[in-house]
Amino acid sequence: MGEPEPDDAVLFVGVSLVLGIASRHLLRGTRVPYTVALLVLGVALGSLEYGTQHGLGKLGAGIRIWANINPDLLLAVFLPALLFESSFSMEIHQIKRCMAQMVLLAGPGVVLSTFLLGSAVKLTFPYDWSWKTSLLLGGLLSATDPVAVVALLKELGASKKLSTIIEGESLMNDGTAIVVYQLFYRMVLGRTFDAGSIIKFLSEVSLGAVALGLAFGIISVLWLGFIFNDTIIEISLTLAVSYIAFFTAQDSLEVSGVLTVMTLGMFYAAFAKTAFKGESQQSLHHFWEMVAYIANTLIFILSGVVIADGVLQNNVHFERHGTSWGFLLLLYVFVQISRLVVVSVLYPLLRQFGYGLDFKEAMILVWSGLRGAVALSLSLSVKRTSDTVQHYLKPEVGTMFVFFTGGIVFLTLIFNGSTTQFLLHILGMDKLSATKLRILKYTRYEMLNKALEAFGELRDDEELGPADWATVKKHITCLNDLDDDPEHPHDVDDRDDHVHTMNIRDIRVRLLNGVQAAYWAMLEEGRINQATANILMRSVDEAMDLVSRQPLCDWKGLKSNVQFPSYYRFLQMSRLPRKLVTYFTVERLESGCYICAAFLRAHRIARRQLHDFLGDSEVARIVIDESNAEGEEARKFLEDVRVTFPQVLRVLKTRQVTYSVLAHLSEYIQNLQKTGLLEEKEMVHLDDALQTDLKKLKRNPPLVKMPRVSDLLNTHPLVGALPAAARDPLLSNTKETVRGHGMIVYREGSRPTVDKSKIKQKAFLGSNFITWKHFGSV
Repeated sequence: MGEPEPDDAVLFVGVSLVLGIASRHLLRGTRVPYTVALLVLGVALGSLEYGTQHGLGKLGAGIRIWANINPDLLLAVFLPALLFESSFSMEIHQIKRCMAQMVLLAGPGVVLSTFLLGSAVKLTFPYDWSWKTSLLLGGLLSATDPVAVVALLKELGASKKLSTIIEGESLMNDGTAIVVYQLFYRMVLGRTFDAGSIIKFLSEVSLGAVALGLAFGIISVLWLGFIFNDTIIEISLTLAVSYIAFFTAQDSLEVSGVLTVMTLGMFYAAFAKTAFKGESQQSLHHFWEMVAYIANTLIFILSGVVIADGVLQNNVHFERHGTSWGFLLLLYVFVQISRLVVVSVLYPLLRQFGYGLDFKEAMILVWSGLRGAVALSLSLSVKRTSDTVQHYLKPEVGTMFVFFTGGIVFLTLIFNGSTTQFLLHILGMDKLSATKLRILKYTRYEMLNKALEAFGELRDDEELGPADWATVKKHITCLNDLDDDPEHPHDVDDRDDHVHTMNIRDIRVRLLNGVQAAYWAMLEEGRINQATANILMRSVDEAMDLVSRQPLCDWKGLKSNVQFPSYYRFLQMSRLPRKLVTYFTVERLESGCYICAAFLRAHRIARRQLHDFLGDSEVARIVIDESNAEGEEARKFLEDVRVTFPQVLRVLKTRQVTYSVLAHLSEYIQNLQKTGLLEEKEMVHLDDALQTDLKKLKRNPPLVKMPRVSDLLNTHPLVGALPAAARDPLLSNTKETVRGHGMIVYREGSRPTVDKSKIKQKAFLGSNFITWKHFGSV
């Protein structure tokens, strides 16, 4: 058998993708995650190749190339994309709420699990390993693998809260477990650490990774702000920065690459999601979904191949130690027990922080502790070291590490992975609530009405003639078993207060979802900017957590961004240039107007949609009234600005209309090109000019101009009636000052502080708006 050719590796990739497509297609709708099938297929491929002594030809050559890949390269190829996609797709509000739980599981939880597993291996296994070697295996097996867990959760459709905890924990503790692994790995290779140096090492590697991830995130997001409507560059930047950050962390600075990329992805989730709008956002989502799917497919099949390789290539060893298979099963039991102990010990704290954790969720948390490709790659690194540095690690130890790790990966994916959905079903965590079922049934009746409406519009065709409704309906199976009398989802017994409360909570959530969708639409239309969108989205996320305990309250999260903060009083009292103080004041007013206008518009859209869907039900009316009541302060703010400083509203509306007109013209010429009335070169020529105008509008928008003091005074009838000889000296001696709301201008009975030879314009900065008044005497 000749040496494998480099291009044989490409054949393995193609075959793996075909197997992944087939698995996903055939297992859709079943309770078996397709990732489990991929691992089994990988084991089968590896067994055929190594069991038949390289009988798969060029495919087998490709398998051998990938099976012998450097484990560090394996991590560097697959992990950055998978970690970034997972952390970027998480919701930042839920991350913040669940952060304490994630840190508990990823910090103390990993350390406790490492010592439990290491102690169990040292005390029960017959291999005469040192404590350092046993703890090395314990650290290697302590982390739930993000690749395996994320792939599983996405298929099973777990609740957002539970998914965030499990996914965030798996992302974080994978990074911390690698750090712990690196510590014991260096100990096994002869380095000594005292308590102080251990703490220093762990702190530098973990905290340094977080700092590096933030640095890459800040720089790349700033760069992203200079990119305008170029989807390819935006997506390429996210891909490039994830790999460069991982490489810089792992190789250059020797900190945790996993924690670096995880921090980078979460930073993007917090500050950069609104940077991608319209088609860019959809393209980014589809791109990363595709990257994650390809990486998952390859990494699970390759894991199966490596497991088969580790067993069959070293079968002489297992013939001498047949009990190794029994100890593998024992190790699987230890892994489950250690996971149970960790969750049980931390359970009192996990219940208190974030969204809390009930008993059923804790059981899922225990059972979803899957191990995957990361642990397998680390075990391959141990094996590679044992083959080259036999003074510290015997080759036999490296072989057993791969065997045990591969076995645990296989067993957790096969048993835990394939039964997690069954456990969710047993615990009743995959069922829709009664409220949601009623909404679902009601929606089906609405679908039937829409279907009849569409049939009425489409049944006659100029070319083909009429269609038959009975035949059409026969093919729409979801509408065939409806009863004759539709039941409104909120028609429940008035005495059932619990159901009534559940209905109200459900409708509040739906209205807030509509509000958030309206914010996204306004961002794409150019009605609000990215910073304003982030503030508005966050207010909805915070209000979602409170819908069960109080009425709609998303305005509460916006108040502080509309009112003037206390530090503005310092600005007014300082010796800063008046123009600078005025600039900050006007900017704050602009932001407040944007927020109030967007809030009122989004709620108005959401209320209309809710009413159109549910009609005049009592529950819908209650929530709509709550929404109307919330808007009172926003309406008052805009009215105050309209009366006292109309220039702000005029400029903001000018910006919105200019953006909307340019975007409409761009869409118009693109439609002309789609219909063939314009050739592509002509369309590009026109669209480039429009995009240039949009870019200028974004970077240099129209500014609010403060009225000059002389202009304001000239409008006063008394000053205007003065002769020029008297008026000009007065106007030339005017002075503008700013006074904060509540500040004393002068006290009754005290000596006047205004020079009678001058007219001073006092600008009063209210709690929500500016009032212009003129003082002085002539």
